[in-house]
Amino acid sequence: MLFAVDAHAIGCRLTGNEVYIRNLLTAMADLPGDWQLLAYVSRPEAEDMLPSRLRRARVSPNPFVRLGADLPLRLRRDRPSLLHVQYTAPIACTAPIVVTVHDVSFIEHPEFFPRWRARQLRLTVRRTVARAARVLTGSEFSARAIARHYGSLAPEIAVIPNAASPLFRPVSRETAAAFVRSRFGISSPFLLCVGDLQPRKNQLGLIRAFAALLRLLPDRDLRLVLAGKPTAFASRIHEAVRSSGAAERIHLLGFVSDEELLYLYNACELFVFPSWYEGFGLPLLEAMACGAPVACSNRSALPEVADAAAVFFDPASCEDMVRAMRDILREDELRARLKRLGLQRAAQFSWRRTAERTLAIYHAVCNAEFRPCREDVALAPLRRRP
Repeated sequence: MLFAVDAHAIGCRLTGNEVYIRNLLTAMADLPGDWQLLAYVSRPEAEDMLPSRLRRARVSPNPFVRLGADLPLRLRRDRPSLLHVQYTAPIACTAPIVVTVHDVSFIEHPEFFPRWRARQLRLTVRRTVARAARVLTGSEFSARAIARHYGSLAPEIAVIPNAASPLFRPVSRETAAAFVRSRFGISSPFLLCVGDLQPRKNQLGLIRAFAALLRLLPDRDLRLVLAGKPTAFASRIHEAVRSSGAAERIHLLGFVSDEELLYLYNACELFVFPSWYEGFGLPLLEAMACGAPVACSNRSALPEVADAAAVFFDPASCEDMVRAMRDILREDELRARLKRLGLQRAAQFSWRRTAERTLAIYHAVCNAEFRPCREDVALAPLRRRP
């Protein structure tokens, strides 16, 4: 049996989408069974990022060419038993579709997207969900949102949580601090936030809260480190840094590799995640797996993922965010408890279990009769599978 996966995100610095599919395929390659996995990649370097067990085929990095021509041609040639995609399937698909929809922020918060992008995702994700044999998502929060917006179209939804890569683990703080000092020139204690520079991640609110925190703790030589790929929104963040009154203490690193993130998580005093909306929130688990104490937003899927291993705050309240950061920085006992609980929480998630459950979905889809349907034909009412 041949399972195909659209893995074009690997090597493209598409952050969450890339991390998901790369870790999933790597974990799947270690699973036993009489089946094959074919990854459609779009970057030459992607082939070196995948295990040797996986077959590879090249498709265009241009989404219009990939979805409109390359993937339909490859599918007719390769004849896989199914195709697994994230969000959007090719226009013509001869195989059953399994689609991962991480979140529906493009529907619930279109203000976080360029207008054209939100409109495009509304169209293509709806079409893909309507044609899919199964929908996967990482959290109960996202499953409820998908059901709310696609309930009359969606097939069964499987909640399969993500996990932190095994790369993320505790290392000595001295080693981590030395790496950060050498690589980024940051030697003072720092707070860390990870995420693309975009409105949804709420770096603007964090910058305001950090400036207020410095006024409350004038004796602490603290820095704020923002690690994330620049977007068109980056100019707003740079302006906020310049006008914050703390510009000399705020560092924007741009895109960083997983290897660099390992040391940033281990060296930080506190990991802060102020996002307005997340379908899962993988950086939370990465930080916890490294032993970093975590303060995060109380919105969307983040309380579900962090559980009792974080201090929560209202991302709309500067005062609440400052309180959470101050309490963790001041209270050694709280920091130690968050570190212990964070390590325990991160250990409850595993890419191997995610891969096993995803592979079980593949087999279930292929063993069932598949009848492709048009977008205007409603499927059976939503049913949840554990």
